[in-house]
Amino acid sequence: MDFQHIVGHEDIIRHFKASIEMNRVSHAYIICGEADSGRKMLAVSFAKTLQCEEGKIDACNVCKSCKQVDSGNHPDVIFVEHEKPQLVSVDDIRNNVVNTVDIKPYSGKYKIYIIEDGEMMNPQAQNALLKTIEEPPEYAIIIILTTTLDRLLPTIISRCITLSTKPVKERDIFDYLVENFGLDEKKANFCVEYAQGNLGKAIKLATNEDYDRLVKSVINLETNIYKMDAENIAAVIEDCDKHYKITMSEYLDLMMVWYRDILMLKVTGKIDKIMFKDQYKTIMDQAKYLSFNELEDKARAIDKAKVRLAANAKLEDIMRLLIMTLKEI
Repeated sequence: MDFQHIVGHEDIIRHFKASIEMNRVSHAYIICGEADSGRKMLAVSFAKTLQCEEGKIDACNVCKSCKQVDSGNHPDVIFVEHEKPQLVSVDDIRNNVVNTVDIKPYSGKYKIYIIEDGEMMNPQAQNALLKTIEEPPEYAIIIILTTTLDRLLPTIISRCITLSTKPVKERDIFDYLVENFGLDEKKANFCVEYAQGNLGKAIKLATNEDYDRLVKSVINLETNIYKMDAENIAAVIEDCDKHYKITMSEYLDLMMVWYRDILMLKVTGKIDKIMFKDQYKTIMDQAKYLSFNELEDKARAIDKAKVRLAANAKLEDIMRLLIMTLKEI
């Protein structure tokens, strides 16, 4: 992980490099962006560069400090973990940040805290963190990674430099997938369209060993959903539970893409704008009788399923409710 190997996010990298070069590194940052958009890589690359023994605007990748960051064992680059899956509690912040921040760095120039899932901090946790952000030791840097600013207190936001990730250019994602994973043009294009500027999502789908089965399963479901009986639905759920439990988020994202294709076809009428090009006729047929409001309702139902999935609800219940909802809309 270093600035030289990050695809996209040039504005954020320029900001980090300029702050290092001018010796104006802030004590607190927020990196905001959707999941898999590169927030963690940016934070770790920044931390690695700051701790590098060469002291330049790019990490050398060969000194002891750089190697420690790469192996995840740098004593002064601390990842703030949380015990509960959907909550960063006040105890998590106190134990990992507040109670340790006054201990000087062991070997580096800085002591850098990276708080993942910042949007999961409850108000008590944020208020506990606030005092440290307001009065940090000169060596302390706190980097909060979040998918949204809406859940952060204004007092936290006002005391941090906020940097937001932007979509990576489609050509850059395509080239990266082809060069690093040897994808053929058709699969690479599909992954690029699916990711919508999110390199991490594109990589996840491209490297998914169930890629072909995943796509075929979604096509089968969406093509036949209106004539499925209880037995058919049970078979789909069993297939998901048996084969795709780890990658259900991608499965739901692909379902969302199907309805995005329908919407795109309704609006533009152009086949080159859709992802599931081989299913053009089916998508066109569905586009004729699905209204814009119905498509919005379907997208909302998939979003709710993703929320339940993230909350570790039972997969069988999630999929049964989702399929029945999509059939009824």
